[in-house]
Amino acid sequence: MLAWSSSYFHSGSTEVSDRLANVTQTISRILDGYDIRLRPNFGGEPLFVEMDLTIASFDAISEVNMDYTITMYLNQYWTDERLSFSHEKDVLTLSGDFAEKIWVPDTFFANDKHSFLHDVTERNKLVRLAGDGSVTYGMRFTTTLACMMDLHYYPLDSQNCTVEIESYGYTVLDVVMAWKETPVRGVNEAELPQFTIIGYETNDRKEKLATGIYQRLSLSFKLQRNIGYFVFQTYLPSILIVMLSWVSFWINHEATSARVALGITTVLTMTTISTGVRSSLPRISYVKAIDIYLVMCFVFVFAALLEYAAVNYTYWGARAKKKSKKKETEEKKTICSSKTGSKAGSPFPGSTDADIIELQDLRVSPLPSIRSRSGLATSSSAAGTPGSSSMAGGGLPPRDQIEAHKFPPSFRISRPHHGYPTTHHHHPHMKSPAGLRYRGAARQPKPKVLHAIRRGASVLKASMPKIKDVNVIDKYSRVIFPVSFMLFNAGYWIFYVCE
Repeated sequence: MLAWSSSYFHSGSTEVSDRLANVTQTISRILDGYDIRLRPNFGGEPLFVEMDLTIASFDAISEVNMDYTITMYLNQYWTDERLSFSHEKDVLTLSGDFAEKIWVPDTFFANDKHSFLHDVTERNKLVRLAGDGSVTYGMRFTTTLACMMDLHYYPLDSQNCTVEIESYGYTVLDVVMAWKETPVRGVNEAELPQFTIIGYETNDRKEKLATGIYQRLSLSFKLQRNIGYFVFQTYLPSILIVMLSWVSFWINHEATSARVALGITTVLTMTTISTGVRSSLPRISYVKAIDIYLVMCFVFVFAALLEYAAVNYTYWGARAKKKSKKKETEEKKTICSSKTGSKAGSPFPGSTDADIIELQDLRVSPLPSIRSRSGLATSSSAAGTPGSSSMAGGGLPPRDQIEAHKFPPSFRISRPHHGYPTTHHHHPHMKSPAGLRYRGAARQPKPKVLHAIRRGASVLKASMPKIKDVNVIDKYSRVIFPVSFMLFNAGYWIFYVCE
């Protein structure tokens, strides 16, 4: 029994060693005189190369760099009659180093940015050689491919990212590439943190370049972005900040520090959220969906702050107007009382009420020089002034002489009294519309544009409803702001989600 077992083991080991010897001789024989520089069927029909892909994983998708990283297996199939060694269906699985001794396609990725072949624990390559010369060449690698994204609908968008495979040196006259019957595997099992693969599509086309016409294979992934992250990180906080700005409508309008602090805090918070979102996006010129939402939220919180400014201005402006009206009323009462007292004892004999009012108007003139010159101290020396002498020399009645003396030298009364004519001494540059001439430059006409602007502002102010109670503004804001924000959200989500 032991003798039979030893003889069987010896015969089996002999067969294995004979087979290994035959394979070694076969490989040496097929490589003898093999020219790696020439493609199979050189000078004849184009070589037909088939391909398929197996997706291992989607590693990352970057909107800033406009690319994505993917790990996959690439298998290429072709027939090289120079490597045929048997008419049977024998298959030899060889190490990846064997690929350096035979011709392999110069395949590359047209949209590749950076790629590397995995080499743990050995280089991830395989070569399988069939008896009829059919070659299967496979490798595992990770590549970063360009993916030009359209971010108009970001983050409610979907993207198409492609894998572009092409021969670098062989035109369609030498090598023709095509997908196998099952071109892609592993797509349904691949998972992404922010995207969902909703489908893929393969096609092939011919690219005309400067060095010739090349066959290009394309694999396009349809990626739908998941918005759960953005709902909790951007949309929901923005909504809450806008709602927080509405709290100021229920705070007393006299609590200035509380309402201003709340408004400024919400504005700064929206600015911080917008800055964080922009940092994770490329500097593109067009407007994205999230930009519209954040800008509108910023407008709402800023409008809430301006609403308090309007309330504050209306409240304190009304109080200031009341004070000014009260002051004007008191001044009118003082002037009326002074008129009554002037009838009993006037410092100028023969003066009338109109003259006294005119002198009092001069005393309250906003110009200090006119007020100082409108005093009555000069009446005693007015007889020696040139104006009085000239009037006296003109043969005026005594009443007119007294009226001339009771005004300062810079002013003359131009109204006639009791039918007597009044002598006018016109200065070429001085004329008062109230009948008093004064020294000074003549007024320039106002510009027409400024006059039109003021007139339009006055018309607009008159057309605006007058608010007597400032609490009405807060009352309407409590309804207008929430309703407007809800309408905006309804239009926003309907447009971008149901598109």
